Amino acid sequence: MELRHLRYFVAVAEELHFGRAAARLAIMQPSLSQQIQQLEEELGFPLFRRTKRSVELTDAGSVFLDAARQVLIQVQEAKQAAQRAHRGEAGRLVIGYISSSTYDVLPLMLHLFRERFPQVEVALRELTTHEQLRALEEGAIQIGLIRLPINAPWVSVQVVRREPIVCVLPEQHLLAAYERIPGALLAQEPFVLQSRQQGSGYHVYLMKLCLGYGFTPNVVQEVTQMHAIVGMVAACIGVSLVPLSTQNIRSQGVVYRELEGEAPITEMGVAWRSDAHSRLIQNFLSVAREATPDLH
Repeated sequence: MELRHLRYFVAVAEELHFGRAAARLAIMQPSLSQQIQQLEEELGFPLFRRTKRSVELTDAGSVFLDAARQVLIQVQEAKQAAQRAHRGEAGRLVIGYISSSTYDVLPLMLHLFRERFPQVEVALRELTTHEQLRALEEGAIQIGLIRLPINAPWVSVQVVRREPIVCVLPEQHLLAAYERIPGALLAQEPFVLQSRQQGSGYHVYLMKLCLGYGFTPNVVQEVTQMHAIVGMVAACIGVSLVPLSTQNIRSQGVVYRELEGEAPITEMGVAWRSDAHSRLIQNFLSVAREATPDLH
């Protein structure tokens, strides 16, 4: 039994006329009659009572009609669901993100993505950049919002934010009096930084930045998240260098100051496996480009 047999049967059952059903199906009437006969032979009972003037469903034919319609509806629904999945309009997208992406970039992207693809289930995982790279490699997430730079040649990256690095320090600190702090004046300060293991290439970038100012930072505390850094600075444990967007963290007792000279820049990117070809991923990347037009 094939799907065409069910379609042919339903057409005849609804028309109760082989000629009209054949015209509706755009096939020859003898061919339609032959297909219905084959179906009846396979089932082992007649579906129609035929006379020269009328065609009627048998009791078994009436029962079979309800079931045939349900099968055809389910097949059509399966086809439409598969088509939506093929277009990336349905399915499940797991996104990893660093905490600093929640200040502006991630909410903007999610809002636009949900508007465009309301049938896609989005699952969010707050992870450090290091954790996201591992999750991408293991297939635990499909998209990551990470802090650059990274060293992972198997990952593709689309930059979604560029911003200056600033100094965050206790509001009563002597250097808070500066509008722009000379980097060399930070040489004797205790630092709170994201850990090397969790910060990945970004940690190395900050180390090089400090070396450019002529010192190696005295790191007295390592943490995993930006909000923890701000909290530690507010507690006067040390100072830190953070992306400008970190000032969106509402915390009393800290101030943010630009660094003197050409502002160092940090980047945030959307990352995905280079060998991934999912339409869900491509649709999210398209939304990410639209949400950050100045970078593309």
